[in-house]
Amino acid sequence: MGPTRIPILSKSRFLAGLQCHLRLWHQCYNPGLASEVSPLQQAIFDTGHEVGRVATRLYPGGLLVEEDYQHHSKAVQTTLAAMNRSQAPAIYEAAFLHDGVRVRADILERLDDGRWNLIEVKSSSSVKGVYSPDVAIQYYVLKGSGLAIARAGILHLNNRYVYDGSQLELETLFSFADLTEQVSAMQEVISLQLDDLKRMLARSDPPQILPSRLCNSPYSCEFWEHCTRETPEFWILELSGIGQDRLNDLAALNIHDIRDIPESFPLSLLQDRIKRCVINQEEYISPALEPELKDVEYPIHFLDFETVGIAIPRHPHTRPYQSLPFQWSDHILFEDGTLEHRAYLCDEDKDPREEFARTLLEALGKRGTTFTYTNYENRFINQLAEHLPHYRDQLLLALDRLKDLQAVIKTHFYHPAFHGSFSLKSVLPALVPDMNYEGLAIQEGNQASLEYLRMVNSSTSHKEKDEIKKALLAYCSHDTIAMVKIREELLKRF
Repeated sequence: MGPTRIPILSKSRFLAGLQCHLRLWHQCYNPGLASEVSPLQQAIFDTGHEVGRVATRLYPGGLLVEEDYQHHSKAVQTTLAAMNRSQAPAIYEAAFLHDGVRVRADILERLDDGRWNLIEVKSSSSVKGVYSPDVAIQYYVLKGSGLAIARAGILHLNNRYVYDGSQLELETLFSFADLTEQVSAMQEVISLQLDDLKRMLARSDPPQILPSRLCNSPYSCEFWEHCTRETPEFWILELSGIGQDRLNDLAALNIHDIRDIPESFPLSLLQDRIKRCVINQEEYISPALEPELKDVEYPIHFLDFETVGIAIPRHPHTRPYQSLPFQWSDHILFEDGTLEHRAYLCDEDKDPREEFARTLLEALGKRGTTFTYTNYENRFINQLAEHLPHYRDQLLLALDRLKDLQAVIKTHFYHPAFHGSFSLKSVLPALVPDMNYEGLAIQEGNQASLEYLRMVNSSTSHKEKDEIKKALLAYCSHDTIAMVKIREELLKRF
């Protein structure tokens, strides 16, 4: 016997159900199993709200339906009143309920002929595939509620827009993608998908779905930790680069542990290396690792950048989400074994690129191999060279000295404790057990970006600013000393 009453769906629940039936089931019946919203996820939500507020300025004079999602029935009444008794040119957060699905339309634009434009605002800088069902389910509910829709589409940020430093030009900051024809053609499919989700929710037991790559595509599932709590220590998802088709093949063989993969199963060279290291509980060391690590010029630099990308640009000559480097750390190892640390952190709300480049070039000097972890720094040095022509030659010379430590490790070394990941957070504790990120106030790059924005915010107290500054310096420094220690530990193998 199924549930006595199927929960009302929403746009977000509908999209969750398309991604994974079990995710929708838990949202409806077991919401307490969800992980807490992370600061990064909350920042994404906040960015979406900020972009949405700015977008309404393109449709001035509109009415805002203020009731929140917990008062949807009242919001529907407010929406109907705004549509019928007002000549407001637009309605923001208009609420509708049809066929057991409730939605909130970001912007409804009123047309002179009685029709409406449905405008879904996205904080992204492009139109993604998942946006089609997003708009299509709203179109379904609005049409079912009796509205005549002229156009339906996505209003998103234009990543080619360059802010001149004075006033935002909203007409060019945003781009509209018309999806009317596409979402209109999807209506029969939407109806069938809704019926399928409702049948699933009417059953007495949750759907049996194994965790997979799909759990984080197109959105990260909030039930990931719950669903993966009993996975084996060396789970097949830890095979670096393995695709969902191969994972499905292993699941069909009832194989979930890397150690149980048969010899005949096709794996890439790296995946086979991981499997053998796990089975034998031993490291893989390529003969080329030692010369790779020793092919250096002193002084050796270990370099790390932190960057931030702001949705609505606020510095001249920047675009939406353009990543700006605001911090670097450089640990310098001299041939006699002495180690020196230099660092830079922009602690003001300004474009940091000029100062960043100047101080970086001073620290790097004109010689010495420069280790980075991934080619992230390579990308930003190139961008700085393009933006700052007076530093171009020096930056490009510095670029020639970069060496990617992660690439060296991925090609020439593996440790079972990496668990398939070559990130600094995984490699460091495996090779240097007394070092990790757990004691740091800031533990990863996205958190660093968020804290930087909080530090330069005018409403943040001086005490908080000082605490954040110390935390940012400690985190970035930890990344570069980590590279020093990792190289040191790897050289002990020879």
